[in-house]
Amino acid sequence: MAASSSPSLAEVQRRVSSVHHGTDPEAQLRFYDGWAPDYEQDVTVLHYKAPRLAASCLASVFQGSIADALVLDVACGTGLVAQELQAKGFCSFHGLDGSQGMLEHARLKGLYQELKQCMLGQEALPASSGFYDAVLIVGALSEGQVPTSVIPELLRVTKPGGFLCLTTRDNQSNLRYKSQMQQLLDDLEQQGLWEKVKVQEVKQWERATSEQEAKGGSDYISGVIYVYRKTPRGSC
Repeated sequence: MAASSSPSLAEVQRRVSSVHHGTDPEAQLRFYDGWAPDYEQDVTVLHYKAPRLAASCLASVFQGSIADALVLDVACGTGLVAQELQAKGFCSFHGLDGSQGMLEHARLKGLYQELKQCMLGQEALPASSGFYDAVLIVGALSEGQVPTSVIPELLRVTKPGGFLCLTTRDNQSNLRYKSQMQQLLDDLEQQGLWEKVKVQEVKQWERATSEQEAKGGSDYISGVIYVYRKTPRGSC
């Protein structure tokens, strides 16, 4: 059961720092399964803004009927992103996550028409090519979490003309990952498989988990939201 009182910032910082520096996938899943009951409480303590900001970013550029769009929420966790997207008018959601515990909490929200477990970046996404109008992965593309190898799979399951929204952190321990991710994003764009629609840099992404992670005297780390649109060539 979730704790009856709110955790301290220091407690949350220790938990989040440990998951970002983990390397064993099975241990990571066990961590997330155990974290699921307290996850939303903890990220509130961190002032974690990514779900709301990513939903707003996607909604601001989406073309077509938002109400009719089928959205894939990758690394959906407890369903915070779908919750924010619903507030923007999106109605149809499928969710994927590696943690069964997180999926169980997402199911309780009643927002998803389909939820499946998937080892992200280690196996193909359980979806047909060109199936979704929009695909998001928010908060999971970072060191110690989902590898960048998942990104071509996100592109594969998106419809031509569909939108992809991805986020990553810009803190010290994630700089190598972000650089590798940026190279992959640029390579896919140079190949003509998608086109960049919007990049939004966010100075106050969430509270830093240590003084080393903070920048310029701020208590927060920064982050980035990317939105791309799949080209017809992206289906070749």
